[in-house]
Amino acid sequence: MDPQKIEALLEEVREGRTDVSAALERLRGMPFEDLGFAKLDHHRPLRTGMPEVIFSSGKTPGQVAQIFARMAAAGGNVLATRVNGECMKAVLAAEPRATFHETARCLTLEQAPAPPAKGTVAVVCAGTSDLPIAEEAAVTARLMGNTVEVIADVGVAGIHRLLAQRTSLQSARVLIVCAGMEGALPTVVGGLVNAPVIAVPTSVGYGASFGGVAALLGMLNTCSPNVCVVNIDNGFGAAVIATLINRV
Repeated sequence: MDPQKIEALLEEVREGRTDVSAALERLRGMPFEDLGFAKLDHHRPLRTGMPEVIFSSGKTPGQVAQIFARMAAAGGNVLATRVNGECMKAVLAAEPRATFHETARCLTLEQAPAPPAKGTVAVVCAGTSDLPIAEEAAVTARLMGNTVEVIADVGVAGIHRLLAQRTSLQSARVLIVCAGMEGALPTVVGGLVNAPVIAVPTSVGYGASFGGVAALLGMLNTCSPNVCVVNIDNGFGAAVIATLINRV
């Protein structure tokens, strides 16, 4: 449940507009709601400032739809990542207000806009093949209250494309940089800006990329000290970290 809704409920009880039993019924799903196959953490925004998010991979379409609908009923924003076509149809049938972001493979429902963050989060990707991960980061960051600029297809194989975006790169407060292959882009970006760079290795590449391990190791060995690294294909995690930085 959104912290502002809890405060409003407590205010209603104090002013006598809601009695204790009615308030208790509204709070019954807290701190978590047990669906049998899942326990929904409605208290997470109170503890961490971030809502629980549905990782759809490995769940059935029915499970994802039920979780999404129950989280929507709690009144907060809802995000489901790694959504396939069957999950998308099931969720939209259960909650028609949801929005499907095809490239990002995400479903969102915005009911309580997050407080605006301080600056722009630039989401940069090396190639068009990295866009699904970059868009996952962008969708997540926007839902969490950030102004987001996506800068796509600026990999080091044509570095003039990156340098042409120098003004946008240097005006961002936080940067998320997604790259597969050898994973060089975050290091180059880190050398151009005075802001934190969150590197996201992607599983894009030929055989010796080892599903993103080569990019991950390259990013971990960066010589740009303002670069930190999240797990392979973890655009969502990068957006959460970027949001926390951008709120300070």
